[in-house]
Amino acid sequence: MSFLEKPAPGSLLLDDTVPLTAMIEASQNLQSHTVCGITLPLPPKKLIGNMDREFIAERQRGLQTYLDTITQHPLLCSSLPVKKFLDPNNYSANYTEIALQQVSMFFRSDPKWEVLEPLRDMGWRIRKKYFLVKNKEQTKERYLLSWVDLGPDKFLSDKDLQSAIKLLTSLSVRTTSESSALLIRPFSEKGSLRDHICKVKPRESYLKKYCNPKKSQGLELPHIKLYGRQILEGLKLLHDAGIFFGHLHTSNVLVDDGVCRLMDVENGMLGVPSALRPAFTQFRKINTTESIDVFCFGHLLYEMTYGRPPDSVPIEQYPPAPSTAVVSVLQSILSTEACKSGMPTVSALMQTPLFSDVQLQRSEKLQIKVPGRLKEALKAAKESLEKRLLEEQRLLHQHRRLTRAQSHHCSEEEKKKRKILARKVSTHQQGFFVPSSGSGASSPPTCPSSPTPPSTTGTSVRLSLQLSL
Repeated sequence: MSFLEKPAPGSLLLDDTVPLTAMIEASQNLQSHTVCGITLPLPPKKLIGNMDREFIAERQRGLQTYLDTITQHPLLCSSLPVKKFLDPNNYSANYTEIALQQVSMFFRSDPKWEVLEPLRDMGWRIRKKYFLVKNKEQTKERYLLSWVDLGPDKFLSDKDLQSAIKLLTSLSVRTTSESSALLIRPFSEKGSLRDHICKVKPRESYLKKYCNPKKSQGLELPHIKLYGRQILEGLKLLHDAGIFFGHLHTSNVLVDDGVCRLMDVENGMLGVPSALRPAFTQFRKINTTESIDVFCFGHLLYEMTYGRPPDSVPIEQYPPAPSTAVVSVLQSILSTEACKSGMPTVSALMQTPLFSDVQLQRSEKLQIKVPGRLKEALKAAKESLEKRLLEEQRLLHQHRRLTRAQSHHCSEEEKKKRKILARKVSTHQQGFFVPSSGSGASSPPTCPSSPTPPSTTGTSVRLSLQLSL
């Protein structure tokens, strides 16, 4: 598809953050192996008796554990090889080649730009590719070009989208079409906040950098306070202007000489799903763009404190932290009570003891001036985004209820109760009714089939692998 070509009618915009699951039907044994420093469990080989039914079942359970380990890992599950293996129909395209074609078309229309090198696997998004480019008129400066497909949360019209992206002054080039966007910004050699935490080189593959970092370490308390306050100020600036973000994490924060800058603010306008969407859709009280940003800030603060993102949310027990004030803020965002009752506001977080005494140097009060018409368009798009989130949360809640009902209905205790009730009914009928000739006593009622819950939270894939035993 060319850069200015319209998407095919009826084509779906996939949400790549939707988790995939897999179910083994048959299995093949290989030795266990390591991916990006993570040891993935595979069942051991067996030369004698490898066709025994029990051994095959054990092998199948081992392979299921292997697949579960991959699909539950936050980085591996979103990588293109895993997506292509589990869902080849939707992930068979060569996205790098598509990006190169469209970037080449753009350069033909604006010849002052030149590609220096593609930055392969720099980010985790499958439909977003990066290139290091330069301006022929400024040969010493280096720029980062990113090409990305529009996502399912894109609710701004094409005209309003172009106007909204112009508000982001950090972008040198902002070109959008009906299917994708091409953006150019200055390239930072110093890397992101996550690069600083993991102590890695910015240009390395994201899987190599972040999958199992060996040197990651939490920040010292002064940096936690300073960076956290700067990030909260950035969020408040966006919220006051009516701009929705939803993509806050340590990889989207650049650090340069003690100053933090939010990156990829345009993702919300482009409709790209948030990396934490599978996490915050679990909680019905996180239903606004502002509460999503606060939830993301909680994850970011946890990673700044402990050197790694949280394994799961909610969190009740925290490792030792540099200050009790840090744990207090984390509890206000990531605890069970917070996830059930709602997130604090950005302004409330700025007034906590952790951030209230941080002094920021400002020459003038920052403000984003948004025209009235565009402000209304952003508000409408924000409402549409929140409506889609609420509907997804409703379906997920319904799915959970059906799953609980099915589990309860099929429990051994319930089966025993139904058998006892069936015997009582049968005895009662035999005591009060005389069966006619040729007819037997009424049989006990059979166990009704339990409801099958709809699949709303992800794509389930059934795999049939050749046996090689």
